[in-house]
Amino acid sequence: MHSANHWGGSLEINGDSGTDDERSRNMEWERQQHQHRHLDETQQSWLLGPHQGNGKKKYVDLGCIMCSHKALKYTIWSLVIAFFVIALPIIIVKSLPEHKSHPPPPDNYTLALHKALLFFNAQKSGKLPKSNGIPWRGNSGLEDGKDLTDVKGGLVGGYYDAGDNIKFHFPMAYAMTMLSWSVIEYRHKYEAIGEYNHVRDLIKWGTDYLLLTFNSSASHIDKIYSQVGVAVANSSKPDDHYCWMKPEEMDYDRPVQTANSGPDLAGEMAAALAAASIVFQDNTAYSKKLIKGAETLFTFARDFGKRTPYSRGNPYIEPFYNSTGYFDEYMWGAAWLFYATGNKSYISLATNQGLPKNSKAFNMIPDLIVPSWDNKLPAAMLLLTRLRIFLGPGYPYEDMLKSYHNVTGLTMCSYLQQFHVFNWTKGGLIQLNHGKPQSLQYVANAAFLASLFVDYLNATSIPGWYCGPNFIRAETLRSFATSQVCCFLVLFI
Repeated sequence: MHSANHWGGSLEINGDSGTDDERSRNMEWERQQHQHRHLDETQQSWLLGPHQGNGKKKYVDLGCIMCSHKALKYTIWSLVIAFFVIALPIIIVKSLPEHKSHPPPPDNYTLALHKALLFFNAQKSGKLPKSNGIPWRGNSGLEDGKDLTDVKGGLVGGYYDAGDNIKFHFPMAYAMTMLSWSVIEYRHKYEAIGEYNHVRDLIKWGTDYLLLTFNSSASHIDKIYSQVGVAVANSSKPDDHYCWMKPEEMDYDRPVQTANSGPDLAGEMAAALAAASIVFQDNTAYSKKLIKGAETLFTFARDFGKRTPYSRGNPYIEPFYNSTGYFDEYMWGAAWLFYATGNKSYISLATNQGLPKNSKAFNMIPDLIVPSWDNKLPAAMLLLTRLRIFLGPGYPYEDMLKSYHNVTGLTMCSYLQQFHVFNWTKGGLIQLNHGKPQSLQYVANAAFLASLFVDYLNATSIPGWYCGPNFIRAETLRSFATSQVCCFLVLFI
């Protein structure tokens, strides 16, 4: 029989141990054990201390235990001290009234974001959910597009524009693209303030509606519904400007505008659906539906025979949301479709030298470095700069991506007051639209892009960039973005 030995090998144990040699070894082992027992007693005396002699100690009989007076005294004092040190503070704390701690109040940025998102709830058209959160808003626009034979249920849903009841699909799509971009980059911040699910619902409300405005199940289309409701300056006929009323009470005709050509409109809508498909990656079926719709729209946008701007010659659109070009939408839509699909044909288009040439992207014209629903160049080039910084696709895209990166840096330089590209108010607000009305939308867009650029630099441990010979630290641009947001927070908080 073998027994395991952790020191290597095994120990062999035999049943017969009666030989003389074995008996002598056993006797030697017993003598050693006796010595060890004697040594143990000696060591024990060292631990207990020297012999105390014949002195007598006093003991107290506690029944089953006997102890000395000194030990009893020490025990009692120990219990008293323990009571005052441990038990008494616990009793005092338990007796005090409880005060529930309240969370700290939200900062101004959080308050502003809550209200900004609530604005979308207030602007919703269609059959509203009970959770809409605006008690004074009800169902409206339920008959929009009712006469359209190719859209089941009509064009119900979407968002009204600003203070009137018109649904302009071009700026609506842009709003959905920018909302999606903010969620893609800052999901954790939306989650931290409890707005993540809310903002996703707002995006889906918009994209669900955009999917109704064209045949989203087809691969090729020949039209897009571009607007619901109309207004004419100085009109005496009831329309969305002549009749200033709640959308729930609309009782006048709301004609639908159709675009049989519109690379700008289709390109922006493609960008909106592609960006939203990334937001909804956790919903595979819906994400794929958005991608399919985006690709169909972009095919329409690229149709050489349909390259007239969607607003040209339309008296119901041109005075309000006129498009000044469409090559920026090509760059913008292609970039988002590449992010959504990974299809290299889109990045090839986005970096095609014809786009910046035809859009004048590299000319540094002041109006073309101001991001808006009409001008996507600064946003598109920043989005492609992001591609270069984080993914570095290399040849054959690197040269054009590097150019986009350089121009994006110059665009950020132009937002800094020290370079005197734009005028500023005495209060410190940059005048990106030359002092014309509705300036805050341009300021908000620029502040968002500036913040993104800073975050891209910080994420790659790049401390700043050059504006000509001047090195600008990233935090300088952050200060610009913060100062602009603070300017209009004063108006709303």
